[in-house]
Amino acid sequence: MNRRLTAVVECESDGYVAFCPNVDVASQGETVTEARENLAEALTLFFESASVDEAERRLREEIYVTQIEVEVG
Repeated sequence: MNRRLTAVVECESDGYVAFCPNVDVASQGETVTEARENLAEALTLFFESASVDEAERRLREEIYVTQIEVEVG
């Protein structure tokens, strides 16, 4: 069974961090592609090793990523 999850990728000083807020799992890589691939692997390992109860407890079905404008300075 496949599940569509949210991935947020941020540039860090030494590469990229990929985070899945649906289950609070993160990974990293030297490129965006590598960070996404590593996150996919980490998520696969999470779902393989977590108990059904833990996976259900951590899973957030609705995640919204948006932008907000605020005054600065």
